[in-house]
Amino acid sequence: MDLPGLTDEERAFAGDMQAWLAALIDRSGGALPFDRYMEAVLYAPGRGYYVNGRRKFGEGGDFVTAPEVSPLFSRCLAAQVGECLQRLGGADVIEFGAGSGRMAADMLLELERLECLPARYRIMEVSPSLRALQRETLDRVAPHLVDRVEWLEQLPSQPVRAVVVANELLDAMPVHRFRRHAGAWQELHVGQREGVPVDRWLPLASAGLADALARIFPDESAVPDGYTSEVNLRLHPWIEALSASLDAAYLLLIDYGYTRQEYYHAERSSGTLICHFRHRAHADPYLLPGLQDLTANVDFTAVAEAGLAAGFALCGYTSQAHFLIGNGLESLLAESDPNDVRTHLTLMQGVKKLTLPSEMGERFKVVGLARGCEPRLQGFALRDLRDRL
Repeated sequence: MDLPGLTDEERAFAGDMQAWLAALIDRSGGALPFDRYMEAVLYAPGRGYYVNGRRKFGEGGDFVTAPEVSPLFSRCLAAQVGECLQRLGGADVIEFGAGSGRMAADMLLELERLECLPARYRIMEVSPSLRALQRETLDRVAPHLVDRVEWLEQLPSQPVRAVVVANELLDAMPVHRFRRHAGAWQELHVGQREGVPVDRWLPLASAGLADALARIFPDESAVPDGYTSEVNLRLHPWIEALSASLDAAYLLLIDYGYTRQEYYHAERSSGTLICHFRHRAHADPYLLPGLQDLTANVDFTAVAEAGLAAGFALCGYTSQAHFLIGNGLESLLAESDPNDVRTHLTLMQGVKKLTLPSEMGERFKVVGLARGCEPRLQGFALRDLRDRL
């Protein structure tokens, strides 16, 4: 990959990070399971990509998320959250993975317009630098609503009534990598050679991995040699922990991914792991640890299964485009004044990126889960794809 030049500070960080990883691998006996490597390079305190204070979002970062593409994304999501809050008779909103804070600010403003503000808008955030960025965004965009916002580092200790929203959270959960080799399964570990991370394929060792592969591939003999992919073994425990902290609740999870059948199709034989650095995508997870984003697509069948196992009902599963349209996208766009040419064209361009199949419209999906409340929601009424899960 032809990378843009690193600054001297970035080179120094990369060298320090490489030495730290080499020591971590040595302490782990010379081989670190890939999910632990991914956890380290994304979340290690002070070092990981999401917690080291470097710019991630927007044109000057590594990627652009839907809330930054257009405020209409957050306004449509707020319409769905508003319906959920009314069904619950009042509740908190809990956002995971709030990023720059733009979605929180725009949602609060729209919920205020809809006259259904939550008593508390709670943001789950472990990164001090991102908490500061989120506070800065809220102070700038919705200063009169900041008092409703509080930041959490862990789930509430007592069950609460809440609408939980997460945009591009699940794709950043650490995953296990596996492959079929010589008629058997192998698990990827990360070793090191002269201080540089390298692949080490070993027999399955991580708890739960063999059982997960048996569910995904009932006939393992049909899996071709060399087939490689990944699985998120942390999804079920996360939803179980979330369930334990919630009373009546809705979950709205938005991310890019596939149904299980699509995810593990024979033609997708290299998996979905992807890295992002300065708006360039590549497939080398060892290239710039701590400086680049590292993600994998979401298995939405697994999301639905985890939700059902934790006591939730499935509200629906649909594309981002249909979810936004079901929550009033066209009406919000119609409010734009076409005589204000620049503003109107900007909104139109944003809507195209959010909804076109060649952009985010079909690649991103939405799944809704509910417990102790009516599972039918307006965002899934236009086109519910749950039969594909």
